[in-house]
Amino acid sequence: MPKSTKVKPEALEVGHRIFKPLLEQPTPRTQYKAFSPTPSQLKKQPWNESFQTLSPPPPLPPTPPAEMAPARKFIRFSGSSRRTVPPSPPQPRKYKAIAEVLAKARYAVVERESYSDVICEQCRSGDRAEELLLCDKCDKGFHMNCLRPIVVKLPIGSWLCPKCCEQRRVRKFSQKKIIDFFRIQKTTFVDEKCGSPQAQDARKRRKRSGPLVMQKKKRRLLPFTPVEDPSERLKEMRSLASALTTLKMEFSDDLTYLPGWAPRSANQAKLEKGGMQVLPKEDIETLEQCRAMSKRGEWPPLSVVFDSCEGFTVEADGPIKDMTFIAEYTGDVDYLKNREKDDCDSMMTLLLANDPSRSLVICPDKRGNIARFVNGINNHTVDGKKKQNCKCVRYNVNGECKVFLVATRDIAKGERLYYDYNGYEHEYPTHHFI
Repeated sequence: MPKSTKVKPEALEVGHRIFKPLLEQPTPRTQYKAFSPTPSQLKKQPWNESFQTLSPPPPLPPTPPAEMAPARKFIRFSGSSRRTVPPSPPQPRKYKAIAEVLAKARYAVVERESYSDVICEQCRSGDRAEELLLCDKCDKGFHMNCLRPIVVKLPIGSWLCPKCCEQRRVRKFSQKKIIDFFRIQKTTFVDEKCGSPQAQDARKRRKRSGPLVMQKKKRRLLPFTPVEDPSERLKEMRSLASALTTLKMEFSDDLTYLPGWAPRSANQAKLEKGGMQVLPKEDIETLEQCRAMSKRGEWPPLSVVFDSCEGFTVEADGPIKDMTFIAEYTGDVDYLKNREKDDCDSMMTLLLANDPSRSLVICPDKRGNIARFVNGINNHTVDGKKKQNCKCVRYNVNGECKVFLVATRDIAKGERLYYDYNGYEHEYPTHHFI
C-alpha cells in the first residue's frame, strides 16, 4: 500500500472544508466518482507551495446487489394467428424395375471349370476355339468373324458382346452445333446461300487450277472438290459428328501431342529408316488450300455410314478424281513401344526409326477426323484387292512426318473408300475382312 505524504495542518483544514459537504450527501446507487477541484477553486484557496498531494478519501462500502429477477423468454408476436398444419403422411417409395437395375449393375467375371461346351451364338458351332470370344457379362460365345462388325484382333482385357455393351444414342446435330463442333467460320454458309462473290471467285480459282493432263503427268496432288449445295454439306458433316460422338471422340484435323506422351520434337522425318519422301512445294500449296477450305466448311464429298458387317465406313457423295487429297490421318501421337499391347484397331504408323524406341504411331481413339472411318481391304484375296481405291502415304512436310489419304483411281458417287492397312509393315490381320 502506498505511503501518504505529510502535509501541514492548514492544508488539511482546507481539504476538510471542501470534501465534507460531499460526504454528507446521500450516496447514489451508481459507482462513486472521485471529485477533482476546478482551477478557479484552487486559486481561491491559500495553498502552500510545499503542498504536493492529498491522500485519497476512504472507499465507500459496496452496495449490496439487488435480487436477480427470474429469466423470461420474450416471444415476438406478429399480430396474425397461424394454425399448425399437421405433417403429410410419407408417400410410398418408388422402386426401379429389375431390368433397369441389372442393366446398370456391375458384373463380376466368374471362371468356369470347363469351356468345352461353349458354342458360337451366331453359327451354333464350337469349332475354331482359338477364335471364340466369351462375353464377360452374359458368358456367351461368339466367333470373331461371326460378329458384326467383325472383330479383327483379340481384345485385351474385358470384352462385352453387342447385346451387353451399352449402345449410345445417336446424337442429332443442328447447323449451329455442327459449326461449333468443327469450329467453322460462321459466315461460310450464309455467303454461299446468297451466292456471294467470294464463293464464286473460289469456284473460278478451282477451275483455273491448271491443265489436269499436266498434273496427272507429274502425279501432283489435286485439291478435293466439295459439294456445292450447303444443305448436302451439312448432312455430310452431321454424319461425321454423329460417328465421332458415338465412339466418344473429339474432332481434330491436326496431330495432337499430349503431356507424358511423345513430344512434338520427337516427330522428325530425318529419323525415318531409309529416308522419307519430301512433299513437293506444289503439293504443299494444295495441302494448304484444302486446309483453308476445311476451315471454311468446304469438305470433301464424303459421308460416314454404318454397315452391320463393316461398322462405320466412308462413302463418296460425289465423284473424286485420281490423286485427289482426301484427308490427313490425325490423332494422338505416341511412341510405338508404349502401344505394343494396345488393341486399338486404327493405329497408324507415323515414323519407323532406325532405333525402334523412337518409332511413332498415331492413336485416333480419342481424337481424329474422317480418316479414322475409312476401312481396309482383305489383301489376301483378289476381290479384296480390287476394292482398293485410295492409299495411305507418309510424307516429309517441313521436317515433320505426315500421313495422307490419297485417291489411287477415279471414285464414283456412292462408292465406299478402302485402302490397304498393310502398306508398310504387313502385320495387320485382314484375312477376315469382307
